[in-house]
Amino acid sequence: MIAGPNFVNKQTMHKPTGYGDGTVTITRIFDAPRALVWQAWTDPEMMAQWFGPRQFTVPVCELDVQEGGVLRIVMRGPDGNDYPMKGVFLDVVPPERLVFSNIAVDKDGNHLLEGETTVTLAEQGGKTALTMTSHMIGLVPIAPQMLAGMEAGWTQSIDKLGELVSAPSS
Repeated sequence: MIAGPNFVNKQTMHKPTGYGDGTVTITRIFDAPRALVWQAWTDPEMMAQWFGPRQFTVPVCELDVQEGGVLRIVMRGPDGNDYPMKGVFLDVVPPERLVFSNIAVDKDGNHLLEGETTVTLAEQGGKTALTMTSHMIGLVPIAPQMLAGMEAGWTQSIDKLGELVSAPSS
């Protein structure tokens, strides 16, 4: 079943498709206050600076960070191709937890991958402990290739996030 405007609900998300699935969990300690790391996840201008693999830019980053609010991000690869995604915020507990659906779509809005990402932030002696888990299910024949790059893509994104929040302020 589809919930809302073209977004999946949890029952749909977990149906096996034959095109694979993948889960990535990343934990990091950032030498930055939790409020700043939270802001980097919830402020579109900040998120556009770190989201996506290295060499990718984010020309579109729209976030309505509230339960039921939508997100829309377009990553642009070094090849000039756009890679859009959309989702819905399912749980928002500032400044400690974000849960959102994430759906990779093609240029026509067709779903390629559907999944859910959970981000938790914990204070740890003036630093921030991040745990991010993203689970995706492939819906189309090209999905296994996309899933194969999921861990590298998230790892590079989280590396860039760490660089942003640890950067000295000017």
